[in-house]
Amino acid sequence: MKSENTFWQAATVTRSRREERQGHKGAIIWFTGLSGSGKSALAHAVEEQLHLAGCLTRVLDGDNLRHGLCADLGFSPADRTENIRRAGETANLFMDIGAIVLAAFISPLEHDRARVRASVAPGDFLEIHCACPLAVCEERDIKGLYKRARAGEIAEFTGISAPYETPGAAELVIDTSRHTLAESVCQVMALLRARGVIAAPG
Repeated sequence: MKSENTFWQAATVTRSRREERQGHKGAIIWFTGLSGSGKSALAHAVEEQLHLAGCLTRVLDGDNLRHGLCADLGFSPADRTENIRRAGETANLFMDIGAIVLAAFISPLEHDRARVRASVAPGDFLEIHCACPLAVCEERDIKGLYKRARAGEIAEFTGISAPYETPGAAELVIDTSRHTLAESVCQVMALLRARGVIAAPG
């Protein structure tokens, strides 16, 4: 807050009212992992299942946000932190309308992910670590990013010239090199049911 002259405006249509109307809870499902670990593919596949079930959803993809909301940011540690702060605030806005937000960001630093978690109520943030080994991510490398990073053409590239801090308390860890996309979707859906975000079938 840079000004003392702004005041929070309370709404009459609340998150709980929206959730009651939609039949499911809002939540932030945060997919983290190296580039090529399958975060975005998994987020979109889970969204497809939720959409078919009648849920209100939104995928927030790290690359996509850098084309608009975060287009002014680079990849320095400070810019990465600001990128995740903006992503977290955006996810929170969508969650407030009762949406299930599927946020796919490398988000390499633990303190950045922890700040997003701390900004919402307990249980609203579910962290999923797509724990794909670096070697497998490099083999996939459909964007050619690892090859360019290894050649020194991309500075501060996570996993090569910048660190990735493995989550210490993720709600779900999926080795996407060992599980198919369909199997991974089933694990995420099971987590959402177990945590009461969506109702169990039946």
